[in-house]
Amino acid sequence: MTENLDLFSAPTPVDKAQPAIKIKALRDQLNTWAHQYYVLDEPTVPDAEYDRVFRELQALEAEHPDLITPDSPTQRVIGAVMEGLAPVRHAVPMLSIHTETDTEATGAQAFDARVRRELGLSESDPAIEYVAEPKFDGLAMSLRYEIGRLVQAATRGDGEVGEDVTHNIRTIRQIPLTVPEGVPPLLEVRGEVYMRRADFDALNERQREQGGKTFVNPRNAAAGAVRQLDSRITAQRPLSFFAYGLGAVTPASEGGPQFRTHFEMLQALKSWGFPVSAQVQIAKGASELVAFHRQVGASRDALPYDIDGVVYKVNRLDLQRDLGFKTREPRWAVAHKYPAQEMATKVEDIGVQVGRTGKLTPVARLAPVFVGGVTVTNATLHNLFEIRKKGVRVGDQVVVRRAGDVIPEVVGVMASGPRPAYVKNFRMPAQCPICGSDVVREKGEANHRCTGGLFCAAQRKEAILHFAARRAMDIEGLGDKLVDQLVESNVIRTLPDLYRLGLSSLVALERMADKSAQNVLAALEKSKDTTLARFLFGLGIRHVGESTAKDLAKHFGTLDALMGTSLETAATVEQLLEVPDVGPIVAQSVHTFFQQPHNREVVEQLIACGVRWPEQARGEKAPQILAGKTIVLTGTLPTLGRDAAKDMLEAAGAKVSGSVSKKTSYVVAGEEAGSKLAKAQELGVPVLDEAGMLALLSGQTPA
Repeated sequence: MTENLDLFSAPTPVDKAQPAIKIKALRDQLNTWAHQYYVLDEPTVPDAEYDRVFRELQALEAEHPDLITPDSPTQRVIGAVMEGLAPVRHAVPMLSIHTETDTEATGAQAFDARVRRELGLSESDPAIEYVAEPKFDGLAMSLRYEIGRLVQAATRGDGEVGEDVTHNIRTIRQIPLTVPEGVPPLLEVRGEVYMRRADFDALNERQREQGGKTFVNPRNAAAGAVRQLDSRITAQRPLSFFAYGLGAVTPASEGGPQFRTHFEMLQALKSWGFPVSAQVQIAKGASELVAFHRQVGASRDALPYDIDGVVYKVNRLDLQRDLGFKTREPRWAVAHKYPAQEMATKVEDIGVQVGRTGKLTPVARLAPVFVGGVTVTNATLHNLFEIRKKGVRVGDQVVVRRAGDVIPEVVGVMASGPRPAYVKNFRMPAQCPICGSDVVREKGEANHRCTGGLFCAAQRKEAILHFAARRAMDIEGLGDKLVDQLVESNVIRTLPDLYRLGLSSLVALERMADKSAQNVLAALEKSKDTTLARFLFGLGIRHVGESTAKDLAKHFGTLDALMGTSLETAATVEQLLEVPDVGPIVAQSVHTFFQQPHNREVVEQLIACGVRWPEQARGEKAPQILAGKTIVLTGTLPTLGRDAAKDMLEAAGAKVSGSVSKKTSYVVAGEEAGSKLAKAQELGVPVLDEAGMLALLSGQTPA
């Protein structure tokens, strides 16, 4: 109804509250319609009506710019152009989930059996309740809300540190810029940014019409859009979002949520305005996990988005805490893959690749074929015996599969395909194609290996990169390109050569400035102070991962006890089998490594170059003053990184856990400590700061 205006009367004073009330009403209406359209997929008004109200809000905000707020629907696309993506340290790490590559029912059954075994359940105990979810093929994202507003969005990155992509995430209509009243003051929502297949096809069609770049698959398109520096580009690429978990949240003791189950938490996310997949459901026991895997697999092609498997999570949060983590993966969750897509193509040649451990892998050179979202020209044949078993020869028509959706492999020869004229069987080379060293196959082994060790250029590059990795010797700045230059220019032949590098040899390399060279040398010097576990992991011993290296260091205490002062005094296979979680294969691998004179020479030269760890870990077994203690780390410590603190505690015999329980001996808390600190206080677990932890490590009673 239009008001009657008296144009001859004195002007009425403007009521500034009226525009604010009107603007709020328009925003609320637009947010409601957007939620119905983008999240619930149930639009209630025509697009034209939404556009009309949107324009009305824009006009009002233009008249009253002081009333514009960052959470207004008009501010989703603000055209921000960033100079670079800033790093973001996650308050709660974004850990990866173990992948079960057994795509049959036995994969789900094995996971359920592991969970029951870890919980000490017998066959007569009730079935475990799980939450079963699709495994989205997109980009993991963490959304941080403070006092109801989206303040930061960060990619997973390496799990500890991601990239700030807030300016782009604000363009995704499914992600709320504000959350309702009653939501915790601090809320980190974890989920997946993805691109629907229909949106992906439409995007590529537009790109083709405009003569632009087309994208290989929806995941790559989504990942590229999220990491754009210009949010206007992101806004043109239709992204979607599914929520599946939480990061940092206001603790229950401070008014935060008190969820009993994972499913309950998902329902809360849904009620707060976040999209949750309709495929999510509760499954009891292995049989229902198997049924879910089959059900989703059967409808996989009909889904509007790509998935590469399903995820099972123990539903009860107290059981999740009891199960805890193994290295950096939760014991209470697993990703169960599906068989990869398959296509037919022709084998044009068979070559050989040499890996970091010296393994020679035959590789089929293929006529290009599009499989699982990428164009494949090479596919692994695994080893000579696989080639013989499958009967693969040059010229054959073969079926190619992307194994685990990552590594393409030749499944077999097409029975109905044309066979070429007689072609000789492929033979593994007698000499390494990279360094010319002899190729051998150990008795009982399927794989052929180069005997060149660290003298083989193919192995040198990977061995150096592994040695320099963050969780090994942590040599900052020693990346792929620099290692390529160092090896290809023969500056580095063995690992000890790293510590013999001089400024002049580095500066002589292409694109290496004086300052950069000094930084690399400083990082090398810093890396000399390490731990025995990191050193053992960095050596790249076959089958020895980070956890096994820690077990070896903890059990033997000294390098001499493990390696021996001579071949005769090195740890025997029987002695290695006494190490927890070390089986016959790992024991034989470690024993063989230290029986090789060139490996021992490398180790001795590294120590001669100054690589060191605490003296007590060299001369005598480190005192296990914290043996039997379970310690939890939370928050950011003033001077120590999480890895350094964990190494120190484990070296003293402590078990470092990811969750707080009645069995926890101490919680070491730094800044921004969250729910773990609250749980410790609730259970009466002693809480230490960094100084208290250091006092504990020195044998003192913490204050």
